Amino acid sequence: MRLSFYQTSEQKKYIEELGIAIKNFAAREAELDETGDFPFENIKELKNFGYTTLTLPKQYGGRGGSLYDFLLGQERIAMESGATALSIGWHLGSLLEINSKQSWDKEVLEEFYKEVANGALTNRAATEPKTGSPTRGGRPETIAVKEEGGWRINGRKSFTTLSPILDLFLVSAWVPETENIGWFMIHRDTAGVRIEETWNMIAMQGTGSHDLILEDVWIDNKYYIEKMRAPAKTGAPWLLHIPACYIGIAASARNEAIAFAKEYSPNSLPGPIAELPNIQRTIGEIELELSQARHYLYSVAEKWETKPEEREEIAKEFGAVKMAVTNAALSIVDKAMRVVGAKSLQRSNPLQRHYRNVRAGLHNPPMDDATISLLAKRVLFE
Repeated sequence: MRLSFYQTSEQKKYIEELGIAIKNFAAREAELDETGDFPFENIKELKNFGYTTLTLPKQYGGRGGSLYDFLLGQERIAMESGATALSIGWHLGSLLEINSKQSWDKEVLEEFYKEVANGALTNRAATEPKTGSPTRGGRPETIAVKEEGGWRINGRKSFTTLSPILDLFLVSAWVPETENIGWFMIHRDTAGVRIEETWNMIAMQGTGSHDLILEDVWIDNKYYIEKMRAPAKTGAPWLLHIPACYIGIAASARNEAIAFAKEYSPNSLPGPIAELPNIQRTIGEIELELSQARHYLYSVAEKWETKPEEREEIAKEFGAVKMAVTNAALSIVDKAMRVVGAKSLQRSNPLQRHYRNVRAGLHNPPMDDATISLLAKRVLFE
């Protein structure tokens, strides 16, 4: 499956070079899936390529990549390794978000960007066992208490993607003194920070989304980086990396089905099953769903970038994009398995892994029920 949504020759060249840099990812997937290990080599190769600074501003040593660049890269990586794509997507998406908000103290922001330019990885740690997804509005049980010159933080965060190699944790905590939610930057080597390996899933095991434990962690005042604000009316476009990842996995499943249909020739047929009308129909349906999903994803990203005056309206599409594209990915993988048949369930067949991995998309934000509710309320009450 070749990407055809390039806007510029520079994007095309970059993605082609990225494809060369990640050429070993697919071969590692089966072993990583069996062992439950983290893709350390994959991340190292992405760092060496410079992908981890794709969305870092140019003035701080990054590529200054756009949202559209980001989505192209995420889809391409997911075609080789879904877990690697989803993992690194949270890091790069965090950079886009921080740069967009411009709410940090300049000194701390420059320190942060310098560390990222030198290879540091970051992610937000917001989810907790008792609060569920932060998008549901639960108050964190992680507590930040003011002390002289700094803050004392205690708590547990779940689903901390990239935790085996994160350098900078962006942690949400309840601040009793002011009765609000605050965000704190915590370095991995800070006393009291540890990772508890709790991530044991049948899907996206390679994301290393373990629990972050904070026990009497003390940080300087300056690392209180943000106070929780009302969601921006322009939404969170960086979260589009989620559907980009899942449609990349679906594109890989599509490729597997096509290759199988061209090659598999049972002795009951004069030629390969690709000549059968029912196989052609299923492949055609896959092509249609894949094309529709990708058009929706990239057209919304393009509008968000080229029409800043309309961003408040465009942001209303983000949840629908995630839901439509992720569910299309589920359907595409299912159809690909129907083409391949029982062989798709063999543990050596990547389709069974794609099937498990795309289902994880149902549990990434925003959830389908919340999206449907918002769509209904928009037409009923706005």
